[in-house]
Amino acid sequence: MFEDQNLIEINAEIDLTNLTKIAKECALIGNEILIKNYNKIQTINSKGRKGDLVTNVDLEVEEKIKNYLSFKTPDISIHAEESGKLIKSSELTWCIDPLDGTTNYSHGYPFFGTSIGLIYKNNPILGSISVPYLSELYSACIGKGSYCNDKKIMVSDTNTLTDSLLVTGFSYDRFDTEDNNYAEFCYLTHKTRGVRRGGAAAVDLAFVASGKVDGYWERGLEIWDLAAGAIIVKEAGGTVSDYPNGEFNLSTGRILACSPRLEEELKLELSKVTPLNRQLYT
Repeated sequence: MFEDQNLIEINAEIDLTNLTKIAKECALIGNEILIKNYNKIQTINSKGRKGDLVTNVDLEVEEKIKNYLSFKTPDISIHAEESGKLIKSSELTWCIDPLDGTTNYSHGYPFFGTSIGLIYKNNPILGSISVPYLSELYSACIGKGSYCNDKKIMVSDTNTLTDSLLVTGFSYDRFDTEDNNYAEFCYLTHKTRGVRRGGAAAVDLAFVASGKVDGYWERGLEIWDLAAGAIIVKEAGGTVSDYPNGEFNLSTGRILACSPRLEEELKLELSKVTPLNRQLYT
C-alpha cells in the first residue's frame, strides 16, 4: 500500500485534482442529506447481524452519490456499502460509505458522517469525509497533504502512550468471536489517558489525521470504512498499518493508524494482549 511507484503511475494517468474535488462534492451531498434528515428517520432495518442497521437515509445518500459519480466519472467502478459493486473499465474504484455511524444516527447521537474514497489497484489514493454535526469536511490526495475545511492538518506529536488519547471500535461479529477488541480496549485504557469508542470508523480516522486523537485501531472493517480515512491519515503525516503487525491492506479489514511517534509502542502493547474468554460476557 502507498507505494511511491504507484504515485508516479497515478500522476501520469489521471487528474487527481479534479477527482479530489468530486470526492469532496460527494461528501457534501451526504452532509446535506444527513443534516436534513437528522432525527427524522422514516425506516430502520437490520441487515442480519446484530447491530448492523440500514435506514432510508443511508439508501438516499448512496443513491444520490452513485448517480453523481456515474455522471461525473462514468468509467470508474463503484463499491458502495448498501448496493455492492458496479464494475467499469478502469483500474479505479470509488468506495462509498453513505452513512458511517448508522447506529449513532438512528439514535440521534451526533457522531456520524459520509465517506468517499478512491482506490487504484487496491491502494487508497484520495478521499473525503464529511462530519456534519461539526461542520467539518476532510480531504486528502496522495502526495498533496490532508485538509479539514481547506486548512492543512497533521497528526499529533504525542510520543508516549501515557500521554495519548486513543479511539477504537468493535466489529459486528464481536458477539461470535474472541478476536473482538474487548481485552485490548481494557488494557490500553490503563496504559493511556483514555480510549474512546466513537462508532464511526471513517470519523475516527479523520480525528487521527487532525490530531484530535493520537491513534486508532480496529478489526472487522470493510473497504468503504477505510478507503478515504487511510489516505487522509497517511497524508497528514500518520502511519497506517495492520495490527498488531504487518503492512496495511484494505482486504484484511484491520487497521492501526497513529502518530509515527506512537506506532512502535502501540504495536508492542497490542501484541501483548490476550483475548478475553467469551464465557466472561455471554
